[in-house]
Amino acid sequence: MSTKAPAPKPVHPLARKLRFARILNVVLGAVAAFLLVVVIALSVPSAGQAPAAGAPQTPSADAAGEGAGGSGSDSEIATRDPDDPLAIGDVDAPVVLVEWADFRCPFCAVVTNETLPTIFEEYVDKGLVRYEFRDVAFFGEESIDAAVAARAAGEQGKFPEYLEAVFAAAPEKGHPDMPREKLIGFATEAGVPDLAKFEQDLDRADLRDAVLASTAEAQKLGVTSVPFFVAGDQAIAGAQPIENFRALIDEQLAAAGE
Repeated sequence: MSTKAPAPKPVHPLARKLRFARILNVVLGAVAAFLLVVVIALSVPSAGQAPAAGAPQTPSADAAGEGAGGSGSDSEIATRDPDDPLAIGDVDAPVVLVEWADFRCPFCAVVTNETLPTIFEEYVDKGLVRYEFRDVAFFGEESIDAAVAARAAGEQGKFPEYLEAVFAAAPEKGHPDMPREKLIGFATEAGVPDLAKFEQDLDRADLRDAVLASTAEAQKLGVTSVPFFVAGDQAIAGAQPIENFRALIDEQLAAAGE
């Protein structure tokens, strides 16, 4: 009795790009190391011979490290910007989990309400994972308005609370309306300290432009549905069970030597 091998797990095009970037970094690192050996060999004088005037000096260890492989494929997506108001967790955590989400997406709400709390408790709070949020506006103008509001809350140090407030109020299905008064209500619930400034920031063109740029960048990367996650060179789409997220994160932690 023959058994069929399990079908291969589909790989998102973005994951392929990340894996290629990691392989390319390794190749470039090997090439850089080879060139360094050549430079050292050419710069070391023969025994008993003083270096000629103007002869190249042996590169320092710091110089040799620059550009030799970089920081891996993590740098392709994750920014590790210490001033990013939409990021949560240790900037030097071994793994960065990047999420793209629309504030009017019901499946994004499911992940935020049911999955992220566990990820934060088991990984982020322990310094193992850094979470970086990327806003997208796939469901119209009110998606843009909600993302602008979240950025405004983030500038006052209340992004995590605003994220929680928005998705806690999400319906089980459909895309909720996001009128201005509702966005202000979320800010009150999240404890945004300066509500007057928050209301003014809802009209800021630079915040709106940032949301549109984030959306365009996501589409350029091939992110066409949300929620969507990347950790290292692996991608995962949809509101998947917590076990799938644990497997993704644990694999990347192991790759990072944790």
